[in-house]
Amino acid sequence: MTASLTMFNIDAPRWDQNTFMGRLKHFFNITDPRTLMVSEQELDRAKALVESCRAGTVPPGTSQEQLFYAKKLYDSAFHPDSGEKMNLIGRMSFQVPGGMAITGFMLQFYRTVPAVVFWQWVNQSFNAIVNYTNRNAASPISVKQIGVAYVTATSTALATAVGLNLYTKRAPTLVARWVPFAAVAAANCVNIPLMRQQELINGITVTDENDNRLGESRRAAIKGITQVVISRVTMAAPGMILLPIIMEKLEKYPFMKKIQVLHAPLQILLVGGFLVFMVPFACALFPQRSSIAISKLEPDLRESVVAKHGDKVSCVYFNKGL
Repeated sequence: MTASLTMFNIDAPRWDQNTFMGRLKHFFNITDPRTLMVSEQELDRAKALVESCRAGTVPPGTSQEQLFYAKKLYDSAFHPDSGEKMNLIGRMSFQVPGGMAITGFMLQFYRTVPAVVFWQWVNQSFNAIVNYTNRNAASPISVKQIGVAYVTATSTALATAVGLNLYTKRAPTLVARWVPFAAVAAANCVNIPLMRQQELINGITVTDENDNRLGESRRAAIKGITQVVISRVTMAAPGMILLPIIMEKLEKYPFMKKIQVLHAPLQILLVGGFLVFMVPFACALFPQRSSIAISKLEPDLRESVVAKHGDKVSCVYFNKGL
């Protein structure tokens, strides 16, 4: 074991997380869909290597690249708060294959109410799994609350989609093609806050820059959840707004009219092209370790922090979730 690896801080970001480009490189790394093909045993070995590095006992012969790869697998598959292995569907690395299939079908089958209802239900079921998996694990949520969040978000998506679908019957085809995005955006504004309601009710754990717990803040939770909603809508926007325009143009060509059965697979592939870039881009919009000025905290929490630490703490930090 080399001296440099003895002092290697595996939790230190490989790229500067205070810059957008640094965060973009980080999320390109951990949202890599290829990590989904890694076996459970290899994921467990990666976790063991990360934990041994944290303990200062890096196995002899381990290279720095091996440590970086182990951390990549760890970040892609294990929750940052609890350290528990996340279900495969809820991982951000599944956003490209899962999202491209569901979004492609939503954009293809937008004309009839039954098709709209079915694919919006599938999408919200997928979103519920992703939101629960990537919640702030320090704020537990009951099965009943999960159910209420799921039903409410699904109802919101269906009401928006079906309502707009009926409203746009006489509108240009392109307007009707944008209905799925409106439904997805509306549902995200409901699904994410409800799935993380415990954070809004009881607050999210905030720490100082050295990760020492200072208390719980509802205002920090509001900021974090708002950023996640913006990121999720941004993630979907280019594919669901631009792709209908592209398909509207393509479908006018004679060769496209002859291969209508391939329209859905084509849209799935094109959505995948968008998501490969938009998943890491949207995740990188805001720092994962978010911060809020102490002056913007709740008065009681602010007074508690000032009483214990004086003016040494100017802002607090928290995991905003994904």
